[in-house]
Amino acid sequence: MLNRARTPLIATAIAAVLVSPTSGIAAPVPGALYTVIIPAGEFGSAAYTGVVVGGLGAAYKFCASLPDAAYQVDCLAERFGEIAKSIPKDSDYAEVRSILEQTSKQVADLARQNRDPSGQRARMKRPGSAEATSRALTPINPAATAQVNRQALAILESTQTLLLRSAEGSKSKTAQYAKIADAVGSNKVLLRA
Repeated sequence: MLNRARTPLIATAIAAVLVSPTSGIAAPVPGALYTVIIPAGEFGSAAYTGVVVGGLGAAYKFCASLPDAAYQVDCLAERFGEIAKSIPKDSDYAEVRSILEQTSKQVADLARQNRDPSGQRARMKRPGSAEATSRALTPINPAATAQVNRQALAILESTQTLLLRSAEGSKSKTAQYAKIADAVGSNKVLLRA
C-alpha cells in the first residue's frame, strides 16, 4: 500500500475514456490503459477542509434555530454525526471522521443520560427550511441544562485538542486540522447561551 503523505499516488485504470467527435459523449475504449499521477506531499485539500468547516458552521446555525433549546445538545450530536458520515472512510480525513463520530456519540450519550422524562423525542426542522435532523432528538431535562452544557463544552474542547494533537508533525495537516478545530469550537457558543 502506498503512503499518500510521502509517495506519489499512482492510479492505473483498465480503460481510458475517449470523447466521440460525433456525439460528444464519452465512450470507453476496451483494453486501453492509462496512468494518472497525483503529486503527494500535501495533506488533503483546502477545498474539502472548507466543506467540513462549513458543515460545522451550519451545525451551529441549525441547532441555534431550533424553537426549543432542550434539543440543542442532542442536535449538535446529530449534526456532528452527519458530518462524520459524509467524510469518506478511506480519505485523508478518516481521522477527522473518527474524532467527529466519537464526539457525536459522547454528546448523544450525554443527552440520553440527562433526558427530560416529560419531553418527547422529535425530529426537528430548521424554521423556514426543508433541512431536518436524520433522527429524533432527545430533549434534556431543564433542571440539568447548566450541568449538561458544561459537560458538552468539555467534550467539544477535548475534540479540539484531539484534532490539534492528531495533526502534529505535518505542516499542511496542522493548518487544515486547526481550521476544523476552530469550527468545532464555534459551536461552543451555543452551549454558553
